[in-house]
Amino acid sequence: MTKQLTQIARILFAVGAFVAIVTTHTQVYPQPSARLASTSVTQPAQSAITAVESVGMTVADMDRSIDFYSQVLSFQKVSDVEVLGTQYEQLQGVFGVRMRVVRMQLGSEFIELTEYLTPKGKPFPVDSRSHDRWFQHIAIAVSDMDKAYQHLRKFKVQYASTAPQRIPDWNKAAAGIRAFYFRDPDGHYLEAIYFPPGKGDPKWQQPTNQLFLGIDHTAIVVSNTAASLKFYRDLLGMRLAGESENYGTEQEHLNNVFGARLHISNLRSRLASPGIEFLEYLTPRDGRPFPTDARPNDLLHWQTTLVVKDAAATAQKLQRHQATFISPSVVVIPGQKLGFKKGFLVEWH
Repeated sequence: MTKQLTQIARILFAVGAFVAIVTTHTQVYPQPSARLASTSVTQPAQSAITAVESVGMTVADMDRSIDFYSQVLSFQKVSDVEVLGTQYEQLQGVFGVRMRVVRMQLGSEFIELTEYLTPKGKPFPVDSRSHDRWFQHIAIAVSDMDKAYQHLRKFKVQYASTAPQRIPDWNKAAAGIRAFYFRDPDGHYLEAIYFPPGKGDPKWQQPTNQLFLGIDHTAIVVSNTAASLKFYRDLLGMRLAGESENYGTEQEHLNNVFGARLHISNLRSRLASPGIEFLEYLTPRDGRPFPTDARPNDLLHWQTTLVVKDAAATAQKLQRHQATFISPSVVVIPGQKLGFKKGFLVEWH
């Protein structure tokens, strides 16, 4: 891991949602920059979350995934470790774990890919849809959507949208944003997103020769926005930066869901980092629930790593509010091989 991660204690979160929580004492993050126009909301008085540190997913073949994310999307590998032992079994809630974990960077954001060498989990559901509640994606900002789309076509990526879509002008919060869903070799959903001037983080409009710029947010399908806000905003202290209601033929063809009408909420941490976006489908309401038997070694698994100042205090707070713990308690990681000292994995429905 890179040096700046050595002091992190993590919370690991995943879709449904799994969240990894970790702690930092000396890490310095850049100051937050302006975000897209937001609604005025009451924010919690105290924030447990310092930053969304990375977004992770379980993969079947690490070398294949590294090739895809580096060659197709311009991510750079920054670390590659193999771990096993009781602490990692406790952290992930899976017995007999041996994992290869690769950290990759695009711009100033990170993803973390995990291959379970043992035990292997279930494959990605072949009939997955964008409104099923195991859906999660990362939104990769691009400097030019037409060039990005042609680049992705050249590599014959699996489509999830019919084509890039432009959010219409009547949607004031997102007018002019262009987006396209596609999938990686394991079936994980990804989004290429273009922000026109005046929308999104201003850094996405800075002059550059790069086509793929960084991760703007991770989006998660939720069944109830209010319940998800209770967890991420009220308990963890993330900031609700904006909300919108998206519908129409553009949204239907972006998500490839007929009749799609979504309530979208954008949350940000105190410091600059990727956001977390809730996607609540108001229609249709037939998205399937997160599988009750899903485990972190299954390929549908995503986890969002959140940085906190005190992992133990955060764990106690979440226990009082009946969060589902995958780790039995806060786990101390030997040698900081994963880049943090302490962490735990929780799931929130």
